Amino acid sequence: MKKVKLFVVMAVLSLLAAPCFAEGLGYINYEKVIANYDAAKTIAKELDAKGMELQQYLMDKEKEFKAIDTPVKKQAFKDKIANEYKAKEDAYIKYRVTKEKEVFTKIQNVAKVIMSEQKLDAVVDIKAVFCGGVDITDIVIERLKGIKN
Repeated sequence: MKKVKLFVVMAVLSLLAAPCFAEGLGYINYEKVIANYDAAKTIAKELDAKGMELQQYLMDKEKEFKAIDTPVKKQAFKDKIANEYKAKEDAYIKYRVTKEKEVFTKIQNVAKVIMSEQKLDAVVDIKAVFCGGVDITDIVIERLKGIKN
């Protein structure tokens, strides 16, 4: 009789604890997703172009600097360009962070939908997985291809 009671108690406890156990872990290769996501590639090209604009700005100002003849004028020019460049660089960084966050959010939202559909408990980057889990990288890539940017 004690064994039956113990069995029933154990069965009830296991049923109550079942929701606490992980149903599964999904993972994505974020770098592969980025490499195959057209919007991310477009933004990367745009950011590269803006970075090149910053470099070109400095090269142009360097030519102007060489043409200045007095040390006082050179120092004033350096100060002015340093302030202008800092403002341009800050704007670039802010823009880059915003665009990267947009891409990340889109990928994250798609991953959340897939996580729900496949009844996964979490989705992590492949770098965090030593073994096991469900690779949803290709599913994420396919879903992102269907999203209008």
